[in-house]
Amino acid sequence: MQRFLYPAVFYKDVDEYKVLLPDANISTEGVVMEEAYLYAQEFLKAYLEYAIKYDLDYNLPTDYDSIEKRLKKDQTCMLVYVTLPSEKHKD
Repeated sequence: MQRFLYPAVFYKDVDEYKVLLPDANISTEGVVMEEAYLYAQEFLKAYLEYAIKYDLDYNLPTDYDSIEKRLKKDQTCMLVYVTLPSEKHKD
């Protein structure tokens, strides 16, 4: 299994929660924070699966502390966790 942990920035915008994964250039939203987190997790998983499948470069996660230091007052940083199955080796 391959495990990934990326920092994500969450904030409330009128009637939904926005989330940005700066290292993957992914943004999404949800009505509640849990929904926004799950969408971010799904998009991050798809991003990483695609990059790995096609042997593309992808950004490694930024250090959590460096993201947290740049947060605005109304933003929260959380880690988004993704697990991918190991690649099957061809003989």
